[in-house]
Amino acid sequence: MVSDRGQSKNVCVIGAGPSGLVAARELRKEGHTAVVLEQNHDVGGQWLYEPHVDIEDPLGRNKFLSVHSSIYDSLRIASPREIMGYTDFPFLMKKGRDMRRFPGHNELWLYLKDFCEWFGLKEMIRFNTRVEYVGMLDYGEFGKDLKWVVKSKEKNAEKVVEEVFDAVVVATGHYSQPRLPCIKGMDAWKRKQMHSHIYRVPEPFRDEVVVIVGNSQSGQDISMEIVEVAKEVYLSARSLDITEGLSKVISKHQNLHLHPQMESLHEDGRVQFEDGSWVIADTIIYCTGYSYTFPFLDTKGIVVVDDNRVGPLFEHTFPPSLAPSLSFVGIPRKLIGFPFFESQAKWIAQVLSGKRSLPSWDDMMQSIKEFYHSRELAGIPKRNTHDLADFEYCDKYADYTGSPHLEEWRKQLCISALVNSFANLETYRDSYDDDELLQEALQSPHFTQLGDDALAL
Repeated sequence: MVSDRGQSKNVCVIGAGPSGLVAARELRKEGHTAVVLEQNHDVGGQWLYEPHVDIEDPLGRNKFLSVHSSIYDSLRIASPREIMGYTDFPFLMKKGRDMRRFPGHNELWLYLKDFCEWFGLKEMIRFNTRVEYVGMLDYGEFGKDLKWVVKSKEKNAEKVVEEVFDAVVVATGHYSQPRLPCIKGMDAWKRKQMHSHIYRVPEPFRDEVVVIVGNSQSGQDISMEIVEVAKEVYLSARSLDITEGLSKVISKHQNLHLHPQMESLHEDGRVQFEDGSWVIADTIIYCTGYSYTFPFLDTKGIVVVDDNRVGPLFEHTFPPSLAPSLSFVGIPRKLIGFPFFESQAKWIAQVLSGKRSLPSWDDMMQSIKEFYHSRELAGIPKRNTHDLADFEYCDKYADYTGSPHLEEWRKQLCISALVNSFANLETYRDSYDDDELLQEALQSPHFTQLGDDALAL
């Protein structure tokens, strides 16, 4: 439903990463007053590289983490830059910067800085400000004007600042809080154990025997890097059915071995695998993913994280009982992130202004129930509730705000890169065969809309 009513709300956005920045932009565009609270000294969220990780617990077991970013020094983006930009701000190559199609993490951070500057967002952000508490001022009836108390604290300040907002948008990302497996003997194992959250460079593992748990993107990247300096690397995977690309990498390195899941750890340094084989290891690196966590958020049990499912959330965005005054941007994974976060931000801003309205509480809850049921029927574990991998869903979502669907070239470039990575894990970021698609992308309105002005940034 669409209406022309324009209500201006006072909104708190938590986080100045890719989802928080675009949320701030869309809220202001819709006539709201937005304040962004960011715990770090600059924008970027996950993409603001933090080399100093000594202050963090190696397994990330603290409620409030000292280090937010999980990016390692050599990380390059896994998708071609052409598909990653927000719809009205293409991720252009710039002279004097990293002009590769799959650039290093610093180039994406600079893109976010450019976005912030182009749209004048910096004045909306309070840096070095950690959110300690978000809770309801008075929890009234469903649909009534709910207000939120936000308590925050500036770095090195004693005083906690308490403010009241009409709405809160949570945009804190989902690649920070380590998710760890439960392995027998894990607590008693005295050698080095760490989560990939604090992995940065391979040098500390020189001449070591390293077990890497998990063969997701970070597990594969870190294995390929550490194998050059370590004595032996054992990649422990949930399934031994691996891609052609990973198989090529393993056959190329005599000191890289594939093993099934770990069964137990022993005080003498032994790591036992499920097939009965074992090794004596110096270090275990858990590349086992991340958990959604909102340690500051008190919804009186209305929004919970259960086995990595944040819910109940209508379309991964609005908790029906607290909508629209509480919303989340950036929860879904396995999609083209920036344009999707932009769709979410537009929808939230328009619902808050009254331009659009949400379905009834009953209809939202029914939709969530049906979504959960469809995932169950598809055999998708609860922990993967928000892993969408579905272009049709992104297009359906865009319809909530009447936004254009993802361009066909964007979808095809994404698929092409994925297929290439499965076959050529080591080389797909530098060797590709998608020139026709690339030319179509570069000649599209997405890339020509800003003219030469954007290149001057």
